[in-house]
Amino acid sequence: MSDDPKTLVSTDWLAAHLKDPDLRVLDASWYLPDAGRDARAEYEAAHIPGARFFDIDEISDARSDLPHMAPPPEKFMSRMRAMGVGDGHQVVVYDGAGILSAPRVWWLFRLMGHRDVAVLDGGLPKWQAEGRPIEDIGPVIKDRHLTARFQNHLVRDVTQVSQASKLGSTQVVDARAAARFRGEAPEPREGVRSGHVPGSRNLPYDTLLNGDKTLKSPTETRAVFENAGVDLNKPIITTCGSGITAAILALALERMGHDSWSLYDGSWAEWGMSPMVPVATGDV
Repeated sequence: MSDDPKTLVSTDWLAAHLKDPDLRVLDASWYLPDAGRDARAEYEAAHIPGARFFDIDEISDARSDLPHMAPPPEKFMSRMRAMGVGDGHQVVVYDGAGILSAPRVWWLFRLMGHRDVAVLDGGLPKWQAEGRPIEDIGPVIKDRHLTARFQNHLVRDVTQVSQASKLGSTQVVDARAAARFRGEAPEPREGVRSGHVPGSRNLPYDTLLNGDKTLKSPTETRAVFENAGVDLNKPIITTCGSGITAAILALALERMGHDSWSLYDGSWAEWGMSPMVPVATGDV
């Protein structure tokens, strides 16, 4: 793969830059409750040297009833300062599933105006499979100021998604599994209806990944989107269950040069609970 410190870097790239003074590595592992995995405990047992743990559920908007919504810029800045992540740093984010939750944190940095951030392709599983170093001690942290410049165009709310659904000028693309999209499988969250945003297209996030959980090439990615019926000439809003895997689609779009995308932060956790918006079932 071609490394791009603004989207995706290889394990080779990270190994070569691991001791760079302005590199910051973040473990952004996160799992659904039914996965039976404790992301923080796994981080404490084994992580890439120097990595800090980014808690997606804690570094979020505490005022919202929805899961891990994007935090206010002030909270993001204070949490990053406490983690020693700031202006001028190159950030690399990884997770313990290969590529699952790391793109969400890539998106959060982008949302806060930081472009020098990349996802580690293949994540911790690939790093460990290659016999690269891990440690179980946390890094020494020095405060570093981070300036946030919120990028409104990268996030969408339920009203904006509803408008896109009605007008069709923007394509809504759903990263959930096909059975959930069609309304054939129950949602993991109580009180959430089954189905999808009317007019949206289904592109399960795992169709963008290779067998080793690395991201497919930009050319392959384009074919996956086109095969899913996505109009790449239109702006795109990505969505999923709670705004995690929607970021995988956003990362893939950015990597292949489609820069007119945004992420529906509330995703199906919000849409499926709102009685004010319609739900479609079956295939598009």
